[in-house]
Amino acid sequence: MSAQQTNASKRRVLFYVQHLLGIGHVARASRIAAALVESGFSVTLVTGGAPVSGFPGRGVEHVQLPAVVACKSGFSSLADIEGNPVDADFEQRRAALLLETFAKVEPHVVIIEAFPFGRRQMRFELLPLLTAIEHAEPRPLLFSSVRDILQENRKPGRDRETADLVARYFDGVLVHGDPHFVRLEETFPLIGEFAEKIHYTGLVAAAEAPPSEDRFGVVISAGGGAVGAALIEAALDARDILNDREKWCVITGPNLSQADYDRIAGRVSGGVSLFRFRPDFPSLLPQAGLSISQAGYNTVCDLLQARCRSLLVPFAAGGETEQSVRAEKLAALGLAKVVTEDSLSGMVMAEAITAARALTLPSELPVSLDGAVGTARVIAEKLEARD
Repeated sequence: MSAQQTNASKRRVLFYVQHLLGIGHVARASRIAAALVESGFSVTLVTGGAPVSGFPGRGVEHVQLPAVVACKSGFSSLADIEGNPVDADFEQRRAALLLETFAKVEPHVVIIEAFPFGRRQMRFELLPLLTAIEHAEPRPLLFSSVRDILQENRKPGRDRETADLVARYFDGVLVHGDPHFVRLEETFPLIGEFAEKIHYTGLVAAAEAPPSEDRFGVVISAGGGAVGAALIEAALDARDILNDREKWCVITGPNLSQADYDRIAGRVSGGVSLFRFRPDFPSLLPQAGLSISQAGYNTVCDLLQARCRSLLVPFAAGGETEQSVRAEKLAALGLAKVVTEDSLSGMVMAEAITAARALTLPSELPVSLDGAVGTARVIAEKLEARD
């Protein structure tokens, strides 16, 4: 073990992540947590969304807060796991447990996923945590952990509030992307006010997976599944139009409604295998001729890692912009074809499938995919500099 690893083995990291709709946030945080553990850190991952099988992985301590999800009315409102709107007592229980965990772990480093660039609806527990960090002796380093492409703020003053919080409380912003692909200032205009705190880590891809024994010509996936029914049904319509003979794998996602799942299951015929969830999803891609999916961060990382031709249908409902920006960036580099949600139909998908199958991917990708290791390296370096 190196001297750096010996020193890091005494370092404790508290990592907070809140997922509300899909599973991408907790999957990315789990990949980073695993890399930190591999680098010798002791990691406690605090999650606040619905439990997800397989996350976090081995070697990571886990604290589950009373779970909240996004209300059906939108991301700004929270509900408990049964769908009931949360009240002040519920929020106070969560906030108290988070502060209790912080006091128990006594971390050298705290990482907060998304906030203050997102997750404003969690301020009831995160602002007290920031205050506790500010007054702790010794004070831990505090990092914000964000995707390379942020959701565009639609309300005036939000960017100003974010920049002020970063300036006051945070020691660094871990941007999980490659500046040669996209820079944070493209979706956050005030970045110049704290440019010295920005650290690009590379995209956080999973470790390269060995090919699965299951072989499919086309793999369709809908992330967590909460909003994926239209994508799946349009793809199946396209299969009929093309009279496609390839073996297809359809992964609906664990959060697809039972009614939608039953409807899709009712039309699946020979040559199509239907699954709610495949934890080995990345291992299906190296042998697939085509992936059809949304353009979520983790899915795109898996596609790039596998060098898989892709057709992307970015999630854009409710004014969401992040996936659309990501998909168009990939299309501009010749790495994917794109179909927008508002143009979904069997015929449009059939034409796009034919075009995506004709893509020729470069032998070397123009983006770094080692962001989990890069994150651990940045944190170790910042701790050493402070010591």
